[in-house]
Amino acid sequence: MNQFKSEFDKRVGTRVGRGDVRAAVLTLLAEQPMHGYQIIREIESRTDGRWKPSPGSVYPTLQMLADEGLVTVETKQDRKIYALTEEGREVAADVADDVPWESSGSWSEGLHLGSVPKAAVELAQAATQAARVGSEAQQEAVADALNEARRTIYSILAKE
Repeated sequence: MNQFKSEFDKRVGTRVGRGDVRAAVLTLLAEQPMHGYQIIREIESRTDGRWKPSPGSVYPTLQMLADEGLVTVETKQDRKIYALTEEGREVAADVADDVPWESSGSWSEGLHLGSVPKAAVELAQAATQAARVGSEAQQEAVADALNEARRTIYSILAKE
């Protein structure tokens, strides 16, 4: 169970290290120039929805990369399009193996999990989302549903 928790924290947790955002942005820009929201959507897609970086992490990373001379910025149709410089391409090649979709494949492949832990992770993700963005009434309803689920699980285990 400790291994599961450790892997859960690393791969599914709500926080991702700054280096992960940087590596992901560089890797995606090595493929083609993109604007910030394209980057966010592509990361979410490649990680099967388990990581959707916020604009508050992607845009400062893009600005930092521009300040370092690793990306250029061009405005097209009212959007800032970011592209790698030659130096940026070299750095991107060095970090390409550090992005979640390259190092872990499908999030559950490396964990060798059965259906119960996988369902638990997905339930935890939904509960976390409700805690973040749900109204007070929605959060109460989610708490009630979680408590009912816990009681149901113990009831199943109590049966032979």
